[in-house]
Formats: sequence, C-alpha cells, structure tokens
Amino acid sequence: MGCVRPASDGVSMLPFLHPFLISAGVVATAEVGDKTQLLSLVLAARFRRPWPILAGILLATLANHGAAAWFGEWVGSLLTAGILRWVLAVSFIAAAVWVLVPDKLDGDDQGLAPSRWGPFLTTLIGFFLAEMGDKTQVATIALGARFEALLPVVAGTTLGMMMANVPAVVLGHSAADRIPVRPIRIVAAVLFLTLGILQLA
Repeated sequence: MGCVRPASDGVSMLPFLHPFLISAGVVATAEVGDKTQLLSLVLAARFRRPWPILAGILLATLANHGAAAWFGEWVGSLLTAGILRWVLAVSFIAAAVWVLVPDKLDGDDQGLAPSRWGPFLTTLIGFFLAEMGDKTQVATIALGARFEALLPVVAGTTLGMMMANVPAVVLGHSAADRIPVRPIRIVAAVLFLTLGILQLA
C-alpha cells in the first residue's frame, strides 16, 4: 500500500507565511524613500557595480534585522500580554506617523566607510550603520515582539529591504525618480496604523 500524504502540509506553513508576508510588506513599503534606500542610490552611483552592493545590503540587513528581531522577541517575552499589546500598538501607530516624514541622507552617512574598501565592504559597513535606529529596524523590533517568530520575521524584513533596494541599485536614479514615493509612504502608514489598531482590538 502506498503512503498517503497528510492533508495538513499547507496548514503547517501558515505559522511561517503569516509573519513572513506581513514583515515583507511592511518593510518594503516603509523602505521606499528611506535613508538606507538613498544610501543605496549613492553607492550605486559611486561604484557602478550592483552585485557587490546588493551582497553588502543583503548581509548587512540579515545581521541588523536578525539582532533587531531577536531583541524584539526577547523584550516581548519579558512583558505581560496586556502591556505588550499597548507597547506594540503605540509603536506601530508612532511608526505610521514617522513613515510619512521624508528622509534625507546626512553627509556623515555618505562617508561611513572609505571608498578604498571597495563596494562590498563599503556597503556592508555603511548600510549596517545607517540602519541603526532607522524606521525599518524599529519596525523589525516591533514585528519580532509581535510574532515571536525569529526566522519568518527576519526573512520577511530582509526580503522587503531587497524589494525596495534592488531596483534602486540596479536601475539607479532613473528608477528612483519614477517611484511614487508619497503614495507608497501613505500605504506604509496605513499598514502600520492597521497593525496598531489590530493590537488594540
């Protein structure tokens, strides 16, 4: 007799897919016009070598968001369910307001690592430091606390960062000029606000 495959395979993916898709969508929209996306444009214009830059962005995001999601999950484990609900609600609502504020790339951020280090190391160090305290890092902390699922959150937020930054690096300023930043900011704000309201519900 042949083995019958369990019918619950699709259901077993739900605990991964839900936080993964939410994390990817939230960070992808929040990253548009963000400081780190502007840094991607600067690096692409400086080096004109997309693959080392994209590799640096990927590794920097994995390291930064891995630590952020772990921290969020750890903080979430220390708080009671009631307190955590209010902390997350306030965090998401604050992020909804924050994401509407246009970002700019400070002069210090453009010179975080010397060009002599090459595109990969310059991107890795510069992107990691620029992401510290950035709205997408704060969102990753909140998502880590909300879902308490480290792998799907990190995978989702990293995918979201790459979705926003790959076109910026590969296509450069011509693509960035065509991105409707304001409508995407509004969508990101609505997503954060919705997450905040759902926490209170």
